[in-house]
Amino acid sequence: MAWLGGTCGTCRYCRRAEENLCLSPVFTGWDRDGGYAEQLTVSEDFAYAIPDQFSDEHAAPLLCSGIIGYRALKRAAVPRGGRLGLYGFGGSAHLTAQMARYQGAEVYVMTRSEQARSLARDLGAVFVGDAFDSPPDMLDSAILFAPVGDLVPVALRALDRGGTLAIAGIHLSGIPPLNYSTELFHERQLRSVTANTRADGEEFWSLAAEIPLAPTTTAYPLAEADQALRDLAAGRVTGAAVLQA
Repeated sequence: MAWLGGTCGTCRYCRRAEENLCLSPVFTGWDRDGGYAEQLTVSEDFAYAIPDQFSDEHAAPLLCSGIIGYRALKRAAVPRGGRLGLYGFGGSAHLTAQMARYQGAEVYVMTRSEQARSLARDLGAVFVGDAFDSPPDMLDSAILFAPVGDLVPVALRALDRGGTLAIAGIHLSGIPPLNYSTELFHERQLRSVTANTRADGEEFWSLAAEIPLAPTTTAYPLAEADQALRDLAAGRVTGAAVLQA
């Protein structure tokens, strides 16, 4: 079961196949218990069949980080053979990088963690730098995974004409004032990403099995969930943190 656990099915967004914008959505671990549960009841319509090739530890981050990364990649509108910048390189971004490279994009990674930069190199990024570094080439698209509003103008300035920046998180700190001529002009686009549709999920699982995706995980016993959260906040987790019951 993924983050999106249910929708009303009747609002104008659901009726036009944009259920990620549903007016009455149900999110796992937010609107209903289950984020830390060993068992839970799932609506059949919002459950995914996980390909046999993925272990439980590797499937877990794909149900959230993977699907959201896929949605963000679609929103970023990377042209075929284009240059994609990723700002932040955690659980979702390292999966998105694999999908983007599989689809023929060149991946540029800007992130604060040296561990994450090392992982980005291992996964084939053509450039790896600090979060506020400028990539050596203009980008066709970018995705902001780090919840840092100060990076929005940085990423926009790195975009080539007609480029798109997608913001993947559900939280973002304040965005500083933008300079229209240097950060938005020449039809640069700024987009947010909100959850996913079930169609996104089905498309993602098909792609994940085809590649196949290789999640980098750090496993914690369920009893150490608080420690996992502290490690995530401190940037001590490479890839995705996974709780095991």
